[in-house]
Amino acid sequence: MKNYASLARFILLATLWGSSFTLIKVSLEGLTPSQLVLSRLFMGALLLIAIASVSKAALPRSAEVWRHYAGAALFGNVIPFLLLSYGEKTTGAGIAGVLIGGTPLLTLTVAALTLPEERATSRKAIGLVAGFVGVVVLIGPWSDRLGSPSGQLACLGAALSYAIGFVYVRKFLSPRGVKPLAGAASQLIAATVIQAAVTPFLEWDTPVLTGRVTISVVALGLLSTGLAYILYFRLINDMGAVTASAVNYVVPVAAVVVGLLVLDEPVTWNLVVGGLVVLIGVGYAENRVKGLRRKHHSLATDESVGARTGSTR
Repeated sequence: MKNYASLARFILLATLWGSSFTLIKVSLEGLTPSQLVLSRLFMGALLLIAIASVSKAALPRSAEVWRHYAGAALFGNVIPFLLLSYGEKTTGAGIAGVLIGGTPLLTLTVAALTLPEERATSRKAIGLVAGFVGVVVLIGPWSDRLGSPSGQLACLGAALSYAIGFVYVRKFLSPRGVKPLAGAASQLIAATVIQAAVTPFLEWDTPVLTGRVTISVVALGLLSTGLAYILYFRLINDMGAVTASAVNYVVPVAAVVVGLLVLDEPVTWNLVVGGLVVLIGVGYAENRVKGLRRKHHSLATDESVGARTGSTR
């Protein structure tokens, strides 16, 4: 029964993260990117604060730790959320989800360049080259059916920002032993404060809160941002960090399917082929088959838990 429950959570998490790209697209019908990002961060932070309070997960008190959470929030939430929102104004939800699927590969690259213990092996190099080829095929510079190149590059920039954020967390926060739920709540609190500070300087229009837009924003904040964190950490406890992180292979598929069903977005050959090549490159670079056999890998010692997760879509 426990295995079925974990599988259900796994599928729900992939669906929530995959749906986030469509929810962003719909929310932009009534909100500017900055308004959207502030709304989802605020609601996600409120939910995690409530859960952390009930579970008595104490937030950090050190000013230095909060400074590092601000850094993690900048690269892991504020910048990628804004880039995704701006990018999806001119490109599809499905392709945004597939491009974000390349985050683990970019994380391996950033880690190899910045962390002494992460050497650039031939396996990672081959996976990176394959992933780059997949991105080129995916973007399809010969066609504009999947949106504008600028929008696609913004989404790819979001993936790179996620990668930098994950490496930042590993280097400066993971060794501090903050409980995952408290850490997630702290990061969203910091992200909300940063976004609130920059929003007045960004594009601002009078919100048009239709029923469709309101539902999308609330679902994005409470479900795809807040609840998704909780599900992910529960999966880590039940299945192990490496197995739980395999959800990243399902998220791009969910993003394409939801975009097709809700927004009637096109599913072109280069979207499918490019996405598959990216995921294969990620799997090869991570040595995923071997990794999935590590049944009792802990969160603290996982090679790159943050690198393999997309816990902030």
